[in-house]
Amino acid sequence: MFSLVAVCSCGDESPVAPAVSPESPATAATQDRAQSRSSPNVVFEDIAEEVGLDYRHCNGMSGKFYLCEPLGPGAALFDMDGDGDLDLFVVQGNLLGGASAEESLFPLPGPLPLKDRLFRNLLAESGELRFEDASAGSGVEGEGYGMGVAAGDVDNDGDVDLYVTNFGDNALYLNHGDGTFRDATESAGAQESRWSTSASFADYDRDGWLDLYLCNYVDFSLATHKSCYASTGAEDYCGPLAFSPYVDRLLRNRGDGTFEDATASAKIFGEYGGALGVVASDLNGDDWVDFYVANDASPNQLWINQKDGSFLNEAVLAGCAVNQFGAPEGSMGIDAGDFDGDGDDDLFMTHITAETNTLYLNDGTGFFEDYTSETKLGAPSRIHTGFGAAWFDYDHDGWLDLLVVNGAVKAIESLARAGDPFPLHEPNQLFRNQGNLVFQEVSDRAGEVFGLSEVSRAAVFGDVDNDGDSDVLVTNNNGELRLLRNNLSTNERWLGLRLLDKEGVRDQYGARVELVLSDGRRLHRRSRADASYLASNDPRVLAGWKDAKLQEIVVRWPDGDAQHWDFAERSLARYYTLRQGVDEIRE
Repeated sequence: MFSLVAVCSCGDESPVAPAVSPESPATAATQDRAQSRSSPNVVFEDIAEEVGLDYRHCNGMSGKFYLCEPLGPGAALFDMDGDGDLDLFVVQGNLLGGASAEESLFPLPGPLPLKDRLFRNLLAESGELRFEDASAGSGVEGEGYGMGVAAGDVDNDGDVDLYVTNFGDNALYLNHGDGTFRDATESAGAQESRWSTSASFADYDRDGWLDLYLCNYVDFSLATHKSCYASTGAEDYCGPLAFSPYVDRLLRNRGDGTFEDATASAKIFGEYGGALGVVASDLNGDDWVDFYVANDASPNQLWINQKDGSFLNEAVLAGCAVNQFGAPEGSMGIDAGDFDGDGDDDLFMTHITAETNTLYLNDGTGFFEDYTSETKLGAPSRIHTGFGAAWFDYDHDGWLDLLVVNGAVKAIESLARAGDPFPLHEPNQLFRNQGNLVFQEVSDRAGEVFGLSEVSRAAVFGDVDNDGDSDVLVTNNNGELRLLRNNLSTNERWLGLRLLDKEGVRDQYGARVELVLSDGRRLHRRSRADASYLASNDPRVLAGWKDAKLQEIVVRWPDGDAQHWDFAERSLARYYTLRQGVDEIRE
């Protein structure tokens, strides 16, 4: 097994804590845990090994440079058993083209065929964050070549279901609520055999049932594999433009356990892009969910909901199809969030080396301006290839920050010259929102895990220990999981919200929350599980702030209804559940 480069990038202001060797026993990683939680020098700490996340991804490399090899894996943080804590599902790769274990360039993480993995969080049962492998007998041990996953309650029974995308046949797993799932792909009409990547559950027609937007990538198969070469003449991975792009799909939930293919009737059919990321959000303020799609090396798409079951791609007119120089970029990860505090969702996406990651500022009506240079996010990203990313307020100051995970898709020449067996690894990055439309990179003082150089792909966000701050699960291609525990949960001015439908069973994806503070500020957040890359995130809304009291919460539900709750006398630093149409606030 090759070992990843681990370097400590230390800044002058805040020295990073001493590194913990990946080979150290779990007990070593827990030493002085209380001290690390109070130390401003350890914002994030990798605790994957400590909490029992024994997993290593296999991309199936055998020296043939198949296009699918460097793009996975994805994962989901979701409450599979309804006990109030986040469990984990992570996809797995496999060997390709009939290769044997002996032909694999790297040792396999287990016996063939490799399978997707399900981990149960034991926090609710034991009071301690710990995961146990619950894969055996769960019904979700897929043996395909996994890419990503979307989590959502598609049958409104209160249990969160999974849709798994593959390089190959996708799968829909219905949750029984007892730790087991049933493959309902065929019976539900949710089949897709083209290469799919990210997916998003959203109720686009406002009928109370979650529909599915499915990103399809390019027409690559092992039979259509081509040889491509780097500038040095060495064989390397092809780019997406070497293959024809696929059209995405939109599956409408009929509410009877089946989906219908609405791609044509929604007018999405006919536009191709090679999609890798998607986010669902009301981007023009009309109370109907839209879709923004991140395409690889092709113009991105902004599907504006026409409120009649159809969509119109307005990305060009809206200013978010290409960057400020008129060039399409290699878009991978994507998120929508209100980083400037004006009440509308802005867009951020990650790109390939030599391009910058891009931030589009929303004017509130669905028109965007490329604000990458103004926010100082361009230069730090140009030398990296970004994948998973999301807006989240890691330090509870009321402003949405950014975490970006990186890893190249073509050989980094300096690493290849040095004989690195997997020359794609790069460090990840954390950017702090300073509240003045400018971000500062703080990776060098965010924890020693940011000194690692890995081939990171999905970044999955959620409060895994229910302590009120966002933790991050990072998947690594041909590598281990990293669970980045957030150690800054010292600010008592935070609130978590679970937002449920009128029946009180399903998370209301797309519900928008406004927190009204005593100093006049208003924090805007959205319940969603999609965004990032190949990932499904914690749908609970989490917000923190400083030096003010919370007065009121306003929720704008996906159907356009608004509801108000007085929070002036409520205790903070805890989670509450709000249900549409019900005044009761439940802890």
